[in-house]
Amino acid sequence: MISYFTATMPTTKDELHKSIQLAANGLTLTELLSQHTTLARRTTQRHIAGLLDEGRITANGAGRARRYFDKRLRHDTSPQPADRFPAFIPLSADSLDILAYIDQPKEARTPVGYQREFLDAYQPNKDSYLSESLRRQLHKIGKTTAQQQPVGTYSRAILNRLLIDLSWASSHLEGNTYSRLDTLELIEHGKAAPGKAALETQMILNHKTAIELLVDNIDTAELNRYTLMNLHSALAENLLPNPADEGRIRQHAVDIGKSAYRPISTPQLLEQQFDLLLSKANQITDPFEQSFFMMVHLPYLQPYADINKRTSRLAANLPLFRANLCPLTFLDVPEQAYSRATLGVYEMTRVELLRDLYVWAYERSAQEYLAIRQELAEPDPLRLKWRDLLKKTIHQIVTTPATDALTIINQRVEVDVPELQRTAVKALIVEELRRLHEGVLARYGLRPSEFTSWKAAQANKD
Repeated sequence: MISYFTATMPTTKDELHKSIQLAANGLTLTELLSQHTTLARRTTQRHIAGLLDEGRITANGAGRARRYFDKRLRHDTSPQPADRFPAFIPLSADSLDILAYIDQPKEARTPVGYQREFLDAYQPNKDSYLSESLRRQLHKIGKTTAQQQPVGTYSRAILNRLLIDLSWASSHLEGNTYSRLDTLELIEHGKAAPGKAALETQMILNHKTAIELLVDNIDTAELNRYTLMNLHSALAENLLPNPADEGRIRQHAVDIGKSAYRPISTPQLLEQQFDLLLSKANQITDPFEQSFFMMVHLPYLQPYADINKRTSRLAANLPLFRANLCPLTFLDVPEQAYSRATLGVYEMTRVELLRDLYVWAYERSAQEYLAIRQELAEPDPLRLKWRDLLKKTIHQIVTTPATDALTIINQRVEVDVPELQRTAVKALIVEELRRLHEGVLARYGLRPSEFTSWKAAQANKD
């Protein structure tokens, strides 16, 4: 097993405290044990007693009904407002000021349009939304031992887990009701969750395709028009009323629900500001500042007919992927926190609330990947070396169903692979072919119709 992290492992007590922090309604001992299955009951009770003694948590109730709460959270039994900024996310005084304004009814907030000076005034590497000390903190949190490796080494090593986490969490922020387990079944086994809308299934699959697009092209992917347009196209496939809007700058005005903000409606100005945004983004040298810059300015500009925030969340990961840093998966980010932080940018051109959420979310994401580091196996060096050959061979096999698969494999391998490795590479391709299903087709550049035709051809041969 390879560990890509060099940060200090949180203590068991800290992990229990973190679980309690994330539970707005508190947790019972039984619920804590279900989340931390490797802990003995007595060990958990001892850590809980320690957290109570230290004043980090409080308790309410008795016996099996006793619930534990973070000290900053209310723990009375009166109904709690569902739509509020979660108390467990630390906020600065500036963020609280933004929140006080945004929490007013929409009718009480001042209508405002796009402020060009917000982007125009930003000078890359001179101005920064993240302070130097904050960037140092984020680098320390997200540091991996893959940082001296080729670009994208870490994102490729964690790709299977990343596809599930980021697809699920980003979709959840859009109201998608797929569970994380549903997402895993869809991505790993191609099984859509029963009872879910087709739109939700499509959204998850689009995220998977878009993430693979970034990781597979990490050597050349940059924050340029080509990458951003194709990223949006992947995320928007089959989800927009007008398919022509997939992957192109919008040609019409848009409204933002629950907001007093009105984005640019002139296509010419939109194009101009989009090019300026990308120009400035590419000049930023620090990957975290670059990442956060995209989180701020892409949704604010609203360059696409829809799916702007989703595009920004994946674009914000590209600098992290390229720097072999821990990804920002948005795990456990509450929708009500994200929407308010984004409204602060829209209506006030202020980034402090989104910045505080970004830092909290990144710490949460990094801790999650630190916790699973023992699950990350070393990437198969053979698969890594011959990944392009594998993809091209699978694509050729499926798109030419009349030709025998083994014939294609033998021809490809004998031309491109040294003799000593041919047997192993052939076996790898056969194994990959046997595991082929609709949930991984984008990896091989295949369409569902091609896969269906190939399966039918195989059935006829049998």
